[in-house]
Amino acid sequence: MRVVLDRVTPWRHDLAGCLHACAGTLLAQGGHSPLDALGSGWHFLYRQGDFRREEYYLPLAPDRSLFGTLAPHHPVDSVWHRPMDADEGWRQVREALLRGTPVAVAVDNYCLPFRPAYRDVHANHLIIVYGFDDERGTARVMDTVPPRFDGDIPQSVLRAARGSGNRGEHERDMFFADQDISHRWLEPRLGEPVPAPDRSAVATSLRRNHQGFTTGEVGPHYTGLPGMTAFLTDVEARYSAGQPVADELFIVAGATLANTALHAEWLRTTGSRLSVPALAELGRDVERLAHHWTAVRILAALTRGHEVSSDSLTRRHRDLLLDHARVLSAMSDLLEEL
Repeated sequence: MRVVLDRVTPWRHDLAGCLHACAGTLLAQGGHSPLDALGSGWHFLYRQGDFRREEYYLPLAPDRSLFGTLAPHHPVDSVWHRPMDADEGWRQVREALLRGTPVAVAVDNYCLPFRPAYRDVHANHLIIVYGFDDERGTARVMDTVPPRFDGDIPQSVLRAARGSGNRGEHERDMFFADQDISHRWLEPRLGEPVPAPDRSAVATSLRRNHQGFTTGEVGPHYTGLPGMTAFLTDVEARYSAGQPVADELFIVAGATLANTALHAEWLRTTGSRLSVPALAELGRDVERLAHHWTAVRILAALTRGHEVSSDSLTRRHRDLLLDHARVLSAMSDLLEEL
């Protein structure tokens, strides 16, 4: 039997990783606008010590699934499946494809010939599976993270990548190694697509986002701007005390960077579509925050070898927080106009 699902198209954003790329592709296949779904919500949340060494790590909102957290203003959901073994893992994915549902599967880049890290670096990655050919023994996969790949690979290769123990072997196995993959796969569960937002819907989304940032907890559940401030301050204190912070800060900052960059893109695009220049201007301000998070990730990586001082890390965090407060003030002003 051979199955290749249609309407599975590549999607990605330059400042987001494999999670948002896969989510965008799966959302689009279900008729949803990836940018509206992934970009309209904007928040900060993290539970102390929760980070996992996965490229697709996302701090989850209480009582929400991965897709529910990614797209809080849209009727979408998802379920992680954890098969007992490789045979059950492939059987489950194959059955989903027979139902017409493309899925995302966790893999180790070390095992995939189309990844630059092939046979070099272990990394817990996410790709789309949307077809198979039993006679040829192949699976149709898509990975839009550069270098983009969309084609068939042997099912045996996919099986090895999905079953990898992902154990780090050398110093290049940073950030995303040593997190067991265990044939995990992600099934989207999508409601009916919603129309493109009008001014009222945009105002509702911004109001919810603004409220989420201006209120918040400071630990162990870090939420909103108060939680972001407390989280970064805690990281600074632990780094000053000689404790390792590289992996946690790098991974949490990556999730926040992607969310912030997509919100900026959504604001600019929606502002242009609705002829509201102030939305596009706010989008440029939010994009500046995304680049702050890029800088935070760079410094996070440098903390591994103590190549950055505690003072430098603190200054970078303070610049981010000051700009963030300014953006929230601008958002408040815009809400009065909308």
